[in-house]
Amino acid sequence: MTVARTRSVALVGVTGSSVEVEADVGNGLAGIHLIGLPDTALSEARERVRSAMVNSHFPWPDARITVSLFPASLPKRGSQFDLAIAVAILGAAGVVPAAGIAAPFFLGELGLDGRLRPVRGVLPAVLSAAKQDDDVTVVVPEANAEEASLVPGVRVVPAPDLRRLVEWLRAGDFPPSPPEHPGRFRPERPERPGPSEYGGPDPGERALPVLPAVRPHADLSDVVGQPMARRALEVCAAGNHNLWMLGPPGTGKTLLAERLPTLLPDLHLDHALEVTAIHSVAGALPPDSPMVFRPPFISPHHTATAAAIVGGGSSTVRPGAVSLAHRGILFLDEAPEFPSHVLDSLRQPLESGQVTVSRSIGSVTFPARFILVLAANPCPCAQPRDKGGGCGCSPTTRRRYLGRLSAPLLDRIDMKVTVARSSRRELMADRQFVETSETVAERVLAARSRAAERLAGTPWRTNAEIPAAALHSRFRPSDAAMRPMTSCLDSGSLSARGLDRVVRVAWTLADLAGKPRPDENDTSAALALWLGLDP
Repeated sequence: MTVARTRSVALVGVTGSSVEVEADVGNGLAGIHLIGLPDTALSEARERVRSAMVNSHFPWPDARITVSLFPASLPKRGSQFDLAIAVAILGAAGVVPAAGIAAPFFLGELGLDGRLRPVRGVLPAVLSAAKQDDDVTVVVPEANAEEASLVPGVRVVPAPDLRRLVEWLRAGDFPPSPPEHPGRFRPERPERPGPSEYGGPDPGERALPVLPAVRPHADLSDVVGQPMARRALEVCAAGNHNLWMLGPPGTGKTLLAERLPTLLPDLHLDHALEVTAIHSVAGALPPDSPMVFRPPFISPHHTATAAAIVGGGSSTVRPGAVSLAHRGILFLDEAPEFPSHVLDSLRQPLESGQVTVSRSIGSVTFPARFILVLAANPCPCAQPRDKGGGCGCSPTTRRRYLGRLSAPLLDRIDMKVTVARSSRRELMADRQFVETSETVAERVLAARSRAAERLAGTPWRTNAEIPAAALHSRFRPSDAAMRPMTSCLDSGSLSARGLDRVVRVAWTLADLAGKPRPDENDTSAALALWLGLDP
């Protein structure tokens, strides 16, 4: 009997930390003791590991077993340590060579019969393991193999059960990596431009797994009679700007919001890894879809709590809707129906692009850079006031209803659009001007390419990411173009934050028009969109 050690990974949010798992089998009262701040799920690993070893026909040591998880001050949560604990005990008992288990990382939950079951957060765990050494081997359950293989430079060993893994360890070598399945890898996309689209290497240069359906069946041509709202949607997609749509029910607000993902390009490789890691930690990653290459679309119900929106949890902090919508769209339908404190909790993520959740167990920071789309009716009864409508809400009731959207929150909304009911004649006349999502997405892609070329050499890729300091120095429009905004700033109808957002939208309008810099027409149109006027 000796001390054997191996390695695993502890996750705090989407950040992983290497954990050394040591097992000592020695004299004393028979039993197993776990030390190193384990949670309830990890404490229960004692029974799972014992049953898995016995049912896999390996002897359970009739001695005192001590399992230490180092660093001891780091909280360890979840069942992904089961496999590492079992392998360390087998090494300490002499069942497998102790020298052969010291370098690899082991991740996975054990079933009572020895099978390896999938766990959450494999991608961020393998990313953390890859930073430890140049040549890293990670043993994962078969169901997590495709997700783990997304990380380059890591040897992934998919194990079906504990018995098969012990046979490989006794033989002194793992089996060769499984052959690459053609359906797992990203096909070439000649219709997408290369570095100019994203300001970096083309994701098509590396074969990577993707979701089987990258675009929903919805199309922008389904929306008829709302030309201004469709134009605002195009601007929103081209610059990653926030949008608020106000209008009576049945005018197409939800329909428009659901078509916004069809205008956005695929995620860049590093963004796709960020999104996939978040969804993996949240347990929202489908087992047959190891990589998320499309911008996510998250639409929580208006009864969602603040913890569901920004993230939270008692024993384990999970990402909320703002993090699940990272690099994608967060759509709040019937926005005034959300509690005011829930809506106000969006203010900090909208500014910083991340959210920090603090609990008694510690603080966890999740990325949260998303496009916020709000849809609201003008009053609680949602009945039209014109054309013989039956709305009986008083001005005070209407003002109180929309007042749930606080001024600081609306100040962070780049564009505010009123969506009115369309007559039959307007609907018929607008059909000849309706464009498909593919047509609009081409213009969005061209505008993003111009922005990426202009922002080359900076950490930003879209106009919405440009900070205020750069907006008023390197990317400041001409004095003539700034004139409409400065007059509103002097009158008090435009805040300093609103000025920055108007300038960002003006740059997006210039990119859509193919102009090198925004002129007075662009800044005037952007100002009208921020004020909620008809440009």
